[in-house]
Amino acid sequence: MPTDLPNERALREPGTMELDPSGDGLALDETRRLIASNKVEGTAVYDRKGEHLGSVYNFMVDKVTGQVAYAVLSFGGFLGFGEHHHSVPWKALTYDVRLGGYVIDIDPGTLAEAPRHGPDEDPFADPSYGGRLDDYYGGRAPTI
Repeated sequence: MPTDLPNERALREPGTMELDPSGDGLALDETRRLIASNKVEGTAVYDRKGEHLGSVYNFMVDKVTGQVAYAVLSFGGFLGFGEHHHSVPWKALTYDVRLGGYVIDIDPGTLAEAPRHGPDEDPFADPSYGGRLDDYYGGRAPTI
């Protein structure tokens, strides 16, 4: 779907699953300004100093507005053991081209004390979880 962003060009017809003729048979899923959700998942997350913290596990999209509300970040663990997830406001992440990942601008102490859950838990199944996250961050998650 065209977005009329500067320097964006159509790589394929909207709505098609045409393959990238220059690639290895992978469907096109990225433009200069847009990226498919499956390419965001697994992207590295860094602190303000550029130190690797974890990665994007997934993100939660508001069904009504279509806006990304939260990024679920994966931290720690080895082969899935000891891993934990923190949901943070999407607006707290900024993509850094130099790092090839997202930089989170939340104080490390605030992030360490944030609500967390295990990889097999779905806290968003509780309708009040998003509200608790909003209450916790309460505007303390500025963008860079």
